[in-house]
Amino acid sequence: MQRIGRVLHVSSDKNLIIRVENLPRIGDRVVDEHLKPVGRVFDIFGPAAAPYVAVKPQGKEPGYWINRILYFPSSSKSKKRKGARRDE
Repeated sequence: MQRIGRVLHVSSDKNLIIRVENLPRIGDRVVDEHLKPVGRVFDIFGPAAAPYVAVKPQGKEPGYWINRILYFPSSSKSKKRKGARRDE
């Protein structure tokens, strides 16, 4: 599990905005410290040196997550990417 960062605020589209500590991929699941699902990474934006992430929340009111730290599960290098070809 890797830390994404602290939720700074909620956008006008009701997405959670986070300054990135460890960069996830778009579509990655986002969880809280108890591994309960929060939502999915919707967008990555801002300068390459200090990007931000927008998370589309599910369940709780988006304002609940302000100032909370969120995480994403570490992806293992051995996982196959969807659509990857196998050598036979």
